[in-house]
Amino acid sequence: MLIQAIEIAAALIGLAMILSFWRLLRGPDILDRILALDTLTINAIALLVLFGLHTNSTTYFELALLMAIMGFVGTVALCKYLLRGDLIE
Repeated sequence: MLIQAIEIAAALIGLAMILSFWRLLRGPDILDRILALDTLTINAIALLVLFGLHTNSTTYFELALLMAIMGFVGTVALCKYLLRGDLIE
């Protein structure tokens, strides 16, 4: 039962990743593309957590945590670049 739930959740998250990637490619504005990239990162983190549950391994949870930190820093850096035009003051 748990395996089936993980497989269904992974399929739905995969669909969400495809839709986020479509918005990343076709976004009318740079802000839409940044939001799509952040959403794609969150979906990838969710897939890593699901794969960790499926394989019963803690390594994927640590990888998901590192990916979350890098995704947050990347989003903040892109937004700061858009607001000020440079990253370092």
